[in-house]
Amino acid sequence: MSDATMTPPSPSPSPSPVPSGQAEAKAKRRHGGAILRFVSVRVAGLVVTLFIASLVVFGALYAAPGNPLTYLTHGRTMTPEAIAAIKAEYHLDDSIWQQYLRWLGGVLHGDFGTSIIYNQPVSSLVGSRASVTTLLVIMAAAIVLVVGLAIGTLAGLRPGWLSRSAMAGATGVMAVPTFVGAVVLIVVFAVDLEWFPVFGAGRAGLDEVYHLVLPSVALALASVAFVARLAQTAVRAELSADHVQTAISRGLPRGAVVRRHVMRNAAMPVLTVAGLTIAGLIAGSVVVEQVFQLGGLGQFLVSSVQQKDFPVVQAICLLYVAAFIVLNTLIDIAYTLLDPRVSIGKKDS
Repeated sequence: MSDATMTPPSPSPSPSPVPSGQAEAKAKRRHGGAILRFVSVRVAGLVVTLFIASLVVFGALYAAPGNPLTYLTHGRTMTPEAIAAIKAEYHLDDSIWQQYLRWLGGVLHGDFGTSIIYNQPVSSLVGSRASVTTLLVIMAAAIVLVVGLAIGTLAGLRPGWLSRSAMAGATGVMAVPTFVGAVVLIVVFAVDLEWFPVFGAGRAGLDEVYHLVLPSVALALASVAFVARLAQTAVRAELSADHVQTAISRGLPRGAVVRRHVMRNAAMPVLTVAGLTIAGLIAGSVVVEQVFQLGGLGQFLVSSVQQKDFPVVQAICLLYVAAFIVLNTLIDIAYTLLDPRVSIGKKDS
């Protein structure tokens, strides 16, 4: 057959383009799957961390010097029958692992055991005091976010002697221990000016909020200063960024540039660290409650440690650790989900 009669091969059909709607739907499904995997990994890590924390909390008290039986009998001489009955009631003859598994099973069902000192369920004793600590931490967190972010943002946007003075004062406040700040607030605003009560948490409602004003300020002082300095640094770093300077040089309104670029980019790291700082307020509440005699979980923890009330100490320590871990996990998840610059479920190339 001659070349003239040969039929040229037909071109292969080109693949039909994928509609943009389908591509967008597939991208959303992949992103949703990545988010689900990311959250699942974080939740699994949360469960493992809580399990390890329960081991540490339970074992630390039994590893401490002293015998639980000594605290149960209050040092009194008792008959062998009475001692055997106490051991049977508190399962002291069981191995440490059997005691831990029994305690952990009760914790999972909301049963933290019975108080040695009060002979009442630990859950009811802790629950009646948890509201004071919760309200104290919430009020202190609100002060940290509102005051700290406001001072830091204004100092970052409007440099000058006023901002320098404010940040110098914030640096000085950061160096003041919490209990010292609490005592100074009591002397000035409760004793001298008589604006606030000295001790106690007051009655439920607005009276309780009024009583917790000074304690919440004392708890938030150092954190306000820290967040303010961090916000100032983040805002100034964003103001000096190339894209911000380019937008300003092109004549865009400064207010729009600040809102759309500076504040949006500076907010994520600041809010993340502020969230971790707020989680740290849980531990600081112990000192503040003791100074102001608020009758919350912190003060109850101190008295229970002094009285060697093991079940109460274990319950409060586990609640504090659990709250701190849960808050950190939620902050980690929220930061990764809200910041598009963070790659979810992918490795950096």
